[in-house]
Amino acid sequence: MSNNEQSRSGDLRVAVVGAGAMGADHISRITTTITGATVSAVVEPDAARRAAALSSAPAAAGYASFAEALDAGAADAVLIATPGQFHEQTLMEALAARLPILCEKPLTQDPVSSLRVVGAEQEIGRKLIQVGFMRRFDREYEQLRALIEAGSAGELLMLHAAHRNAAVPDSYVQSMLITDSVVHEFDVVPWLAGGTITSVEVRYGRRNGLTPERLREPILVVMELDNGVLVDVEMNVSIQFGYQVATEAVFEKGVARIGQPSGLQLWQDGVFRIGEHADFTTRFAEAYDRQVQAWVDAAKVGEIAGPSAWDGYKVAVACEAGVRAMETDGPIPVELPDVPSLYR
Repeated sequence: MSNNEQSRSGDLRVAVVGAGAMGADHISRITTTITGATVSAVVEPDAARRAAALSSAPAAAGYASFAEALDAGAADAVLIATPGQFHEQTLMEALAARLPILCEKPLTQDPVSSLRVVGAEQEIGRKLIQVGFMRRFDREYEQLRALIEAGSAGELLMLHAAHRNAAVPDSYVQSMLITDSVVHEFDVVPWLAGGTITSVEVRYGRRNGLTPERLREPILVVMELDNGVLVDVEMNVSIQFGYQVATEAVFEKGVARIGQPSGLQLWQDGVFRIGEHADFTTRFAEAYDRQVQAWVDAAKVGEIAGPSAWDGYKVAVACEAGVRAMETDGPIPVELPDVPSLYR
């Protein structure tokens, strides 16, 4: 039996809650790629999905509910990969058990429930929740943030971002342009630019004739930050050619770009080609690996290594404003309370 096929002494025992596409991806990641952790429990109410996930996690036991896993003492930490509407209950149970948590985005689906989670963590008095905004662990985003902080190209003036999908599933509805897609920009843009979002505006361009009838897109999302940086995000989910997440930063003395296609370049038959990603699993594969590894390493010493519950709450407020902006002309203010001392 290999090291990845057994729970090793000193490993962080991780319960993965949710064994859908994202949960299964994390189970595979922890089992085959991450060091210092073992999947000890798979929590999934669907028996068939649970069994499929357990086949990839030889050291794990299966449970229909997180409460059962807690009663069995099956985990030292929890990775939440269920749909967002189920996050709050699991977060509260994990906080009550004082377990380190990596919660896939969103923290919860609305600011009110996110603030309840923040309040529960404040009562404990230390940060246990890391929110899974993996773009902060992408090397190109890290490089761009370092350039902004260094100031070697002058002050950052504007950011132009594009978030493009070839297509989306039938379950994807209009509000998800904000809550499932631009949600990532609501986290990573303030992190990059060193500011806080103060308003969100949504503009509609000419509708793509290939867009499903239930959707109106592409959209342009405009954010203002409290440091004067202006941001626009093209959100486009029917563009056919592939998956692309790119950002251009405009400085006083130059321009920087990230997210450009990479890999084999082919000149043939009078045409230049370079491959593009098909979906997020390849575009951000390394970022997911680095995120989970950083979380595991931090959890072992009682810390988090990424976006906090407060960051998750701020994104929930921005998403609520963004959804309102889809139906309103002009900018919608993003109003936040004072930052609690735990998160300063």
